[in-house]
Amino acid sequence: MRGTLIDGVALAKKIRLRVAEEAAALTAQGTTPGLTVVLVGDDPASAVYVRAKGRASEEAGIRSDTIRLPASTPEHELLALIDRLNADRAVHGILVQMPLPRHIDADVVIRRLDPEKDVDGFHPVNVGLLCAGSKEGFAPCTPAGVMAMLRAYGVETRGAHVVVLGRSNIVGKPMASLLMQAGPDADATVTVCHSRTRDLAEHVRRADIVIAAVGRPHMVTADMVKPGAVVIDVGINRVNDPAAPKGYRLVGDVDFENVKDVASLITPVPGGVGPMTIAMLLQNTVRAAFRALG
Repeated sequence: MRGTLIDGVALAKKIRLRVAEEAAALTAQGTTPGLTVVLVGDDPASAVYVRAKGRASEEAGIRSDTIRLPASTPEHELLALIDRLNADRAVHGILVQMPLPRHIDADVVIRRLDPEKDVDGFHPVNVGLLCAGSKEGFAPCTPAGVMAMLRAYGVETRGAHVVVLGRSNIVGKPMASLLMQAGPDADATVTVCHSRTRDLAEHVRRADIVIAAVGRPHMVTADMVKPGAVVIDVGINRVNDPAAPKGYRLVGDVDFENVKDVASLITPVPGGVGPMTIAMLLQNTVRAAFRALG
């Protein structure tokens, strides 16, 4: 068996084209969707992500602004900026790029966002709506992107056993919540594994769908995957590789080269979940703009 690749690049492109059409329709009505990204500090990876989000926004017809602040910015100044963006009717989505400098409490910052502009889906109001099964809030972009992948490739989740590796607020917890909701494209039985899980490999071997989001290179090996399982690799890790042009390469949490011969469907890294995350961010931003019209 050789698994079929889930092409996140192609799927994200389709979604972004649809988002661009929706953004154009809004602009024709006099409302151009606006996304503001706030970057505090000079973390190289964060800077790369922010540039990618900016380019994708502009291509979709979304006005994109990036506010860069020095790492020394006091927490109260960042909160004051968020208050101004919350009040700005031209800003429909606000994204504060993580991680933040250590002296700034990320939870305080997230709670300061207007939930109606929290296109990352991390505000407690949006988290609560998601857990309650409501469609009114914004789902975090990466889990939402995974759900879109499963739908697009016709993966049956109803009654399936899904193992989610990782319990972060960004991926693991909302991923589990989306999958266990009642209704189409969900209705799964979910096991969440983490660093304190006993017999981890045994849990993973029982899964019909494996979603890895732990940030450990090649943690999921072929002997841990049931033949025919669907494997979604959310991880993206930089590993040293002297033969690579940059001296490193990007790999996932899954040992792709070996697991692809066991799985029925599998996402590559890069080119899998990553592009979908940005596509979902754009989708949330346009949705926020529509909602702002009342």
